[in-house]
Amino acid sequence: MEDLKALYDAIVVGDAKASRAITERAIASGVAPLTLVSEYMIPAMNEVGRRFECNEYFVPELLLAARAMKAAMEPLRPLLAASGVQPLGRVVIGTVKGDLHDIGKNLVASMLEGGGFEVIDLGVNVAPEQFVAKVRETNAQIVAMSALLTTTMPAMKTTIEALKQAGLRERVKILVGGAPVTQRYADEIGADGYSETAAGAVPLAKRVLALN
Repeated sequence: MEDLKALYDAIVVGDAKASRAITERAIASGVAPLTLVSEYMIPAMNEVGRRFECNEYFVPELLLAARAMKAAMEPLRPLLAASGVQPLGRVVIGTVKGDLHDIGKNLVASMLEGGGFEVIDLGVNVAPEQFVAKVRETNAQIVAMSALLTTTMPAMKTTIEALKQAGLRERVKILVGGAPVTQRYADEIGADGYSETAAGAVPLAKRVLALN
């Protein structure tokens, strides 16, 4: 029987090759996919988030852990879908129009997926119309937007206005983040939540959906 604590450890230390190999062996030996996610993978990402908040981990360690989490999720995702396991919520995420930075956005996406959310990543330079179309197509509950430049921050407000005009604003919670973004700015543009760090994205998403 696979030592599943090793999966937890592999994610915490950011060993993507080991995390995937352990996951595949566990699946082959009959371990339920949901057990792997809820008892080992999510706790591992919670520990990574705790270490980041305590300044024991920094962005490089977060990136490695997120990559290890993603590697472990790849063989699990089709099995979870086939078994009918419902995600906590569906998130459409992207870096706003005019902005090509994706490290922070990728971190948040990985943290959210590790936290039990279904994540639809639109990438970078995402126009308001793309957010609107994807929300309509997927019935997402959350739109998460990232910006790393002060010059692209207004695209967040433009996207919120586009969601309003499309009649979708009341259906989704808007989360924003990125280096120049502040709680004050989030309040000004009418966002539902702001997180200063990628590690804070999961508790924030749960809070706006009243899951905790």
